[in-house]
Amino acid sequence: MNSTMNLTSTLTASLLAASAAFAEAPRTTEVSSSGDRASVAGPASSFVGTVTVTPLFAATELSNPSGAVVEFTPGARTAWHTHPAGQTLVILSGVGWVQQEGAEKLEVKAGDVVRFPPNVRHWHGASATNSMSHIAITPVVDGSGVDWLEQVTDETYGG
Repeated sequence: MNSTMNLTSTLTASLLAASAAFAEAPRTTEVSSSGDRASVAGPASSFVGTVTVTPLFAATELSNPSGAVVEFTPGARTAWHTHPAGQTLVILSGVGWVQQEGAEKLEVKAGDVVRFPPNVRHWHGASATNSMSHIAITPVVDGSGVDWLEQVTDETYGG
């Protein structure tokens, strides 16, 4: 009985400490103006073709996902990559393709939502003849949200 009381006491103290830390966290609504977030070209080491990345929000100590709008011109795509906690894409416009390694390439269109499981190799991008944009929501684990791998070959992309 005494060990149960000690465990209960320890758990209660831990919960109180966590509640106190949360209560001390900033409690102010934050607005990030669109003009404050500069778009950048997707680096050639991680993308093929013309890709524009516009950050939306970064991971914080209270919320671990980061988000960005990614715009692909026809034929543009990511390299193969993985995410330690998975990734969600919300297709905003156009027609694109997504592919998990070892599976069929899938067509995606505006309004579709794609979820990649953690640590699964995949790529995504515009179709060969249409542009495509999406919001990428990517949780961050130990300071990293993505592990970039090799480029997707033209054969894999077109296949």
